[in-house]
Order: sequence, then C-alpha cells, then structure tokens
Amino acid sequence: MTAFGGGAGPGGPSAGSAISGTGYASCHHGEILQGVFLDARGRRCAALVTLPLTGLGTRADAVLRPGTPPGSHSVDPPDRTKALRAATLALRECRARRPQVALGAVELRLSGDVPLGLGMGSSSSDVIAAVRAVADACGLRLPSRTVARIAVRAERASDPLMLDGRPLLFAQREGRVLEVLGDALPPAVVVGCALGAGRPVDTLSLPAPARGDDDVRAYERLRSLLRRAVAEGDTRLLGHVSTESARRAQRVLRHPEFDRLTRVAERTGAVGVQIAHSGSVAGLLFDPAATGLEARLRRCAAALRRDGIPVTRTFTTRPPADSPAPRTPCPPSTSYTSNTSFTTSEESRHGRAHRRRDRTPRPDTPGRRAHLSAL
Repeated sequence: MTAFGGGAGPGGPSAGSAISGTGYASCHHGEILQGVFLDARGRRCAALVTLPLTGLGTRADAVLRPGTPPGSHSVDPPDRTKALRAATLALRECRARRPQVALGAVELRLSGDVPLGLGMGSSSSDVIAAVRAVADACGLRLPSRTVARIAVRAERASDPLMLDGRPLLFAQREGRVLEVLGDALPPAVVVGCALGAGRPVDTLSLPAPARGDDDVRAYERLRSLLRRAVAEGDTRLLGHVSTESARRAQRVLRHPEFDRLTRVAERTGAVGVQIAHSGSVAGLLFDPAATGLEARLRRCAAALRRDGIPVTRTFTTRPPADSPAPRTPCPPSTSYTSNTSFTTSEESRHGRAHRRRDRTPRPDTPGRRAHLSAL
C-alpha cells in the first residue's frame, strides 16, 4: 500500500494530487427485534432493531489518486470487497456533489476488532467506515440517508450503523427508517455469549423470513410492545420482546443451544434473551435495578460456561440517567464492570468532515409520533 498523504482542502482534491481521509463505524450486538412489518403504505417490509455496542468497530483509511486508472482500486485486507465497492460508489457520489472531484483509483485500508460472521454488523461497519473515509478525503460529510443507500447497494443489506444510537426500526434491504422508537432502549445489563461455538454464519444464504398474515400481525404486536417499552423505560418488557423475536427466529436459525440459553436466563433472573438473527452472537438481559445483580451476573456466566456456551463480554444498553448520551453517528460507549463504573462518551473517530453531529432520521410512518423515554 502506498503511504498516506495529506488531506483535502476545502475545495476537495485536485487532479494529480493524492489525498487521504479517514472514517469510523461501530458495530452492534445482534438484534432486539427482527421480522416483517408494515410500512407507511401498508407494504410488507423486512426490518430490524439492533442492540448497539460500542468499543468495537472499523477504521477506514482511504487514499484517492486522481488521474490514475479507476480499475486499479485496491483494498487491504483484500477480501473486503464490499467495502471497496462502497468506496467506489462513495467516490461517484462525491463527484456528483462536487464536480471538481477527479475520478481515479481508491486505495482503501481497513483495521478494527469486530468479529467476522457472528451477526455483529462487521461488513456494515467496514462499508460505512469506507464511505465516510472517501467522503472525508473529498471534504464532504454525506447525509446518513445517502450513506445508507450506498451501503445497501454495496452489500445488498445493511445494518443502521450510519445512524445515531437510538432504537430504530430499520429496513435493512432498503436502507430506510420505518420508525424512530424513542431516545434510548430501556436500561439493561447484557451478558454476551456466542452460540454455535462462534462459527460464522453466511447471512445471505439464510431463508427469507416468513411473510404470512399471522407472522406480520405477530411482529407488529412486538413492534408496539417495544415502542411501549422504550417510552416507559420498561426493561422487563424489552426482555419479553427480544425473547419472543429470538424464539421466532429459531424457525430459521435452529441454534441447538437456544433452549439451554433460555433456561439459564430463567434460573438466574434475566428478563430475557437476545440473539443475532443472522449470526451466532447472543445475550442475556438483566434489569440493572434487580437485587443481587452482581451475584446474578456471576451465576449467569458460570452457568453458560458449564453448558458449553462461551461468555464474551458484559455491557449496558445505555449510560446512567445523569449522563445523557450525546447524539453522534457513533453511539456512546457504555460498558459495565464489576465495580459498576461506566464510560459514557466516546471521542469521535471520524475524519475531518465527520466531526459534526449527524442529522436525526425521521420516522417513515406519517402522523406517528416517536415516543420518547423520560430522562
């Protein structure tokens, strides 16, 4: 890879000058809810609500070399072809917005710590970081809707990592928000684990979700319950929704450990379980206000290990109420430790053009007000 040079000026890159940019995108910990829902026009639409997870993510460094043959694009590691496709699409988008941006080769380098193939949004993290890096090199900050459109074109389906950390019902194959459910998920401590011995899952090979009338009604009911859980800050209702969504997903995923996972949840007083509907990562949700929380978490981790389910990490869905989360393209870092200390903010790791706050997405459904939890 060629050494990275200086950044673009306010007018963007000029022909013949190599310029660089950086971008960052965090990952998630699977889904709280995923299924088929009705959009504003009554059309059936596959959509999901992810469980944000910060502290892991992808950094992209892009070098643009105007005037070089476009066919000489490259990416490191070389297997991240979706991210490279996204980078080239982003360059065309930037040139449409700034005609002075000269087309040429893109050299893309990705680094990060998101596990691959576990349903944590690793490919979406790569793609979004790549788009942000190219836009940064061009001196632009692309709107979140544009980033979503590019991400879907690059990988056929995308997680909503280009948006802020609020709970959103997101149509992953269309790149649009169906509903903003509120400001933040109810507070919960999540004990993360890996099913299937952590083996990667080919998400695009999974069967499409059922779209029968009964299925849609069931998912719309869970959507309504999740909206209420967010509005009321109801952790137990959050656990009910995520567990029911996970159960329905077993018709496709068929994790052999799922029954063991739910039994551990019942024995240790968890409010529910959540899984990656397109991977092997999973979690048990606990109410932070539960009595004897520390002991519950220890028993949970020990029980999972006895059942042969590796424990990966423990984290929270949101910071304490006295430290409101800033709205940035990367959700705030929230981590739980044994002495109950929390980290409530994360320095932006986007490039120069990505340090301002992202624009808030609007609900797709007209006339439906987003219910905001009282904080």
